[in-house]
Amino acid sequence: MAQHSKMTLPTIGISLIAVISAVSGLNMAMPNIAVDLHATQTQLTWIVDIYTVFFSGLLLLAGAIGDKYGRQRILLAGLTIFGLAATLGIFSHSPKELIIVRAIMGIGAAGIMPTTLSVITTSFPEKERAQAVSVWVGITIGGAVLGLFATAFLLRYYSWSSFFTMNAILSLIGFLMTLRWVRDSRDAKNPLDWTGGVLSILGVSGLVYGIIEGADKGYFKNDTVAAFIIGACALIGFILWELKTSFPLLDPRFFKRRGFSTGSISVTLQFFAQFGFIFVAMQYLQYVIGLSAWQSAIRLLPMPFFVIPASRGAQKLSNKFSQKSLGALGLLVFAAGMFIFANLKLEFNYAYFVAGLACFGFGIAFAAQPATTAITGSLPMEKQGVASAVNDTSRELGSAFGIAIIGAALNSSYKNSMQPHLVHLPVQFAKTIESGVAFTQFKAPQGLESQWSTLVAAGKVAFMRGVHSSLLIAAGSAILGAVIVGVFAPTKKEELARLKR
Repeated sequence: MAQHSKMTLPTIGISLIAVISAVSGLNMAMPNIAVDLHATQTQLTWIVDIYTVFFSGLLLLAGAIGDKYGRQRILLAGLTIFGLAATLGIFSHSPKELIIVRAIMGIGAAGIMPTTLSVITTSFPEKERAQAVSVWVGITIGGAVLGLFATAFLLRYYSWSSFFTMNAILSLIGFLMTLRWVRDSRDAKNPLDWTGGVLSILGVSGLVYGIIEGADKGYFKNDTVAAFIIGACALIGFILWELKTSFPLLDPRFFKRRGFSTGSISVTLQFFAQFGFIFVAMQYLQYVIGLSAWQSAIRLLPMPFFVIPASRGAQKLSNKFSQKSLGALGLLVFAAGMFIFANLKLEFNYAYFVAGLACFGFGIAFAAQPATTAITGSLPMEKQGVASAVNDTSRELGSAFGIAIIGAALNSSYKNSMQPHLVHLPVQFAKTIESGVAFTQFKAPQGLESQWSTLVAAGKVAFMRGVHSSLLIAAGSAILGAVIVGVFAPTKKEELARLKR
């Protein structure tokens, strides 16, 4: 029987914000870390990305362990690992130490993220479940911006280590609240599929590593190709093993369930566009408009105030409308937001920007809530940890692909537009300008004072062309998701029939 305390949802929210802020907030602290620790660009990349590699790879196995041995236990373990690693981050003195810290934090996050959702789906009765899931969805989306805002605020007064202090405190609060207000539950009685777990780690981690490494160094480099080969072979092995074993970690036949498959595709495409947008928007606000990190975070702050209420509204609408209609509508509204952002101008119009945030927030809330509910509702109670992990893995893959593909489109368009302006410049300096629009923040180098303002203006125009082309890809992905959900997702009648079975 589903049981929960009034404090269960706030407890889940605190634990969730710790994980979400650890992804988004670190980007704000990276310039400070680079200066203080003399980190190379490669080291900075892996301080950010090693977290995602470990986090995404362990999700499925961590979700299954929670189902088997206790959801409260795995949540407490995840918060402990996460918090201790964050504490070590406070006292780190080199980029290598921070890379290790972030890897351990990713392991802890894998125990936290899927468990937060599976606690909701197994603790709340059916009448309250959709509302609780809507809160979870709102926090996962709005929490990213809150993480940016909180980190930017801390960095105004403290060093970059305050970011890790925030994560350590959040995890400690989450641990104490979990101990008090989250009841332990377990449903899986069958043996744990360790072989499938190891294959899922190799498959997902290999794929995510390949995406990240390819975006940074090129998709035909040896490391990238090797990662993709290992990941692909492991995923093929995972599917074959899961079809064969008596107690699969994740039965591939579940994807025949239209709610499960369309929900997974929808979540992947949502986060593909969302993280691609955040990647572009932070550069636009800082390098083109000339805002500080703090000022940029403030401009994005309205987003949670659209997302969280809209998620609650989506929950109420989902009582009347299916994922097929509500999810497709949400993706179309979300696509409209991407079209608005794709047409941003050099002269910043905040009212226009907020209109884009409104479409973004309402659209993704209406799309994410029914998609997440469809995924978790498609699997039995004893598989809720795995269902939650599938939802989170879809998010992580979408995020990684979004930053890689949308980022690549942005950079490619920028470089092509800047080429005519670099012909007569010194080779080394031309490479610096070609590498990104951040050069607009530099002082004019000796000997280039007379043409510097022209180069800066050209760089901003080139970047805006990249914004247009890259965010049209984001909009297109959302429209593709709307078509898939609108055509293949189950109707409300089919959803109700499944619930009665």
